[in-house]
Amino acid sequence: QVQLLESGGGLVQAGGSLRLSCAASGRTFTEHAMGWFRQAPGKEREFVATVSWAGSSTYYADSVKGRFTITRANTKNQVYLQMNNLKPEDTAVYYCAARGSGKTRVSITERDYEYWGQGTQVTVSS
Repeated sequence: QVQLLESGGGLVQAGGSLRLSCAASGRTFTEHAMGWFRQAPGKEREFVATVSWAGSSTYYADSVKGRFTITRANTKNQVYLQMNNLKPEDTAVYYCAARGSGKTRVSITERDYEYWGQGTQVTVSS
């Protein structure tokens, strides 16, 4: 079993930055691709960014490309989402997700992720 815990959310003005962190724990946490998703009020959860197990491959939603950066530190079991030039439309609950053990490739598809965190709120004021 893998547990994921997000942190780093908060309230920020438009144009500002936040860095989200996701701490993974569990005896079976090995070779998982990771992703970030978000859900705004009244909307479906949507893909934001994903990173391969080795960190060599990343992919972003068009809406965040050039503003957000996903990275990981496997020795620390951590994944990060650096969010710059934030916009009010980025306001959402952000979820960290992990693919199953051995699933090392990136994916933009929600159903490919086996483990999910509780989410962290990001609010961007105009």
